[in-house]
Amino acid sequence: MKVAVLGAGLMGKEAARDLVLSPNVEKVLLCDLDVGQANMFKERLQNSKIEVLRLDANDDENILQIMRKVDVVINALFYSFNEKVARLAVEAGVHSIDLGGHIGGATDAVLSLDKKAKEKGVTLIPDLGVAPGMINILAGYGASKLDEVSGMHLYVGGIPLEPEGIFGYNIVFSLEGVFDHYTDPSHVIRDGKLQEVASLTEVESLFFDGYGELEAFHTAGGTSTLTKSFPNIDTLEYKTIRYKGHAEKFKLLVDLGLTNKKTIVNVNGNMVKARDVLKEVLTPKLLLGDKDDVVLLRVIVTGLKDGENTTFNYELATKKDKLSGTTAMARATANTVSIVAQMIGNSVISKRGVYPPELIVPGELYIKEMGARGVNIVETVLRGVSV
Repeated sequence: MKVAVLGAGLMGKEAARDLVLSPNVEKVLLCDLDVGQANMFKERLQNSKIEVLRLDANDDENILQIMRKVDVVINALFYSFNEKVARLAVEAGVHSIDLGGHIGGATDAVLSLDKKAKEKGVTLIPDLGVAPGMINILAGYGASKLDEVSGMHLYVGGIPLEPEGIFGYNIVFSLEGVFDHYTDPSHVIRDGKLQEVASLTEVESLFFDGYGELEAFHTAGGTSTLTKSFPNIDTLEYKTIRYKGHAEKFKLLVDLGLTNKKTIVNVNGNMVKARDVLKEVLTPKLLLGDKDDVVLLRVIVTGLKDGENTTFNYELATKKDKLSGTTAMARATANTVSIVAQMIGNSVISKRGVYPPELIVPGELYIKEMGARGVNIVETVLRGVSV
């Protein structure tokens, strides 16, 4: 199996790190515009399976040339490229997966390629990050064990191990993405009806062993395709986990319009986007740097099994890998895309077309593979209890 990783950022490099360890992976093409940083990573890894190629993500022919060399493509670029990469993968006749980005219809655009993907005999799976991604796989797995699904409550957060600063938060992925998730409305299902809820609202307390009192609140994009995959469910909600007090402080910036892409101000005759200014101000203050991070996850799926109220609960608390220096978010995200890419390449996943993670990734094997990489997802089952 040959795999191309588009984007040599943190997630792309960590996916490549995992891929080369598989005996079934013959070659990994690590592709980026900045071949320098990709080559530095290759030198550190000292593995002959990796080859570095220059990638101009704005050049369709360049992308196609790379795709024609491999069996599976991992798109680790910013989500604004997801539709293009998926479309080109279908054209090239190769399987493709991405890290997600349900904001702005990116995932819907990928899903719309289903008929063409089937005709070409390829598999595309969008939204394979943590949220959406890991939570979708686990929610789908829990649902598959029930005769009837009534509720899904999803909680995920990537946070620093030790909170510091005004927000008690450090960037573990794009700050641009954080702004989107905090600004756009969140989609939920309540009483069987799809509704919109303002992000950063309905804050609730949450507890994980060893982390004290945390908070969780609505953010956009987390439910992703789940609202369509389970349209008859009574309740479906996704909330982001942060340290206590985060939502109230960030909501002020959102309410002031500072995260809105349309907020433009005149500064000494120069038209400036307030969002760009805020990003430049906050980025140096919020960089994780060498600090430790943790990914916390809780997926609660409720329904009926053999006529009895049953709840499947999946929980994760994974920290930065001290040995490799890999962040907790990278461990959760990059291992997910690597595992699923290998499932496609090994024909464990053999359906052709475009599928959301919850409808195609085998949950039991996924949990086993993540555990083998030190990312332990714990399943508990409650029977006869409504949650």
